[in-house]
Amino acid sequence: MKILVINCGSSSLKYQLIDMDNESVVAKGLVERIGIEGSILTHQPAGKDKFIVKQPMEDHKVAIALVLDALQDAEHGVVKSTDEISAVGHRVVHGGTYYSESVVVDDEVKKAIRECFDLGPLHNPANLMGIEACESVMPGKKNVVVWDTAFGMAMQEKAYLYAIPYEYYEKYSVRRYGFHGTSHMFVSGEAIKLGNLDPKMAKVIVCHLGNGASISASIGGKCVDTSMGLTPLEGLIMGTRSGDLDPAVCQFICNKEGIDINEMLNILNKKSGVLGISGVSSDFRDIETARAEGNKRAAAALEAFTYRVAKYIGAYTAAMNGVDAIAFTAGVGENDIKTRKAICEYLGYLGVVIDDAANDVRGDRRMISTPDSKVKVMLIPTNEELAIARETLRLTK
Repeated sequence: MKILVINCGSSSLKYQLIDMDNESVVAKGLVERIGIEGSILTHQPAGKDKFIVKQPMEDHKVAIALVLDALQDAEHGVVKSTDEISAVGHRVVHGGTYYSESVVVDDEVKKAIRECFDLGPLHNPANLMGIEACESVMPGKKNVVVWDTAFGMAMQEKAYLYAIPYEYYEKYSVRRYGFHGTSHMFVSGEAIKLGNLDPKMAKVIVCHLGNGASISASIGGKCVDTSMGLTPLEGLIMGTRSGDLDPAVCQFICNKEGIDINEMLNILNKKSGVLGISGVSSDFRDIETARAEGNKRAAAALEAFTYRVAKYIGAYTAAMNGVDAIAFTAGVGENDIKTRKAICEYLGYLGVVIDDAANDVRGDRRMISTPDSKVKVMLIPTNEELAIARETLRLTK
């Protein structure tokens, strides 16, 4: 059974075709500049050379049609017809309070996606375009939505409510949702397997650390808390996002600089984080290089980042009254040896002991704590596409 996984942006589209019999990627690709001059599709069949298509793509419907052509291409294709594709799984960023788990697409689902346009203005419209394009090009094929916010919907009121007038929650659904949910769902489940933990009671903290970064706490795979909020701006210091700060900072800077709240939010989303502190880059590799060269602001940025991660781990350990496993994932979590080590140096009170030899690796699924560590610490590469494919299979088989 083959599942096509689609992740649409406003002018881009990532895809993977996954054979669920062995969970292998048959082909993957990227479409860029949809609706913009210079549209290009890069198709990568497993074990074959890349196949590039350059032609105008006025919308997502045209892009999806070209993806299907590439998958069926006589020389570069991997299926003879779309009949071999059993279903299509879609990543949709925001489900609001409408859905707490993945769902087969129908008119009500598409209505809910539209209702959440104001909560996910950059992503939901593009996600819906991808769904409708697949419906148009492959009529009758089942489409499944995997919500990025679904994982966080398991949180209790004490975790998701903001301490503002309750009417804003009632009228506008203003609450904490959390993001990177598909990644947290996948990695927390894999951590239970790798650590041979109780699937119903395991207390797991997942550190999804990349240019966007978030932490989740879960018990038996169900989210207890997660660091992002109404938007991905809350929580950890990130590449360009500020993470948590005193809300009065916004008013203070707006008054001092003569800017409005929209410009302030642009600063917090795109000019802050480790970029804002270091003044060097939003890329942790560049900041590491600058620190090694003696740049004090670069050092301050990295120290602030690891400190904030360690604080959240401590808070979530308290929230769950313990922790069995801590898993690192995403670009920084999977590849930055020094940052993993620096974070874990804060965790001696939990009995965490890192095996330096095991930790000296990038992107490899493994245990990085010693056998006598009281908490299992792991490196688990995330695989959101596989998580989406698994959910799609579960709902359509």
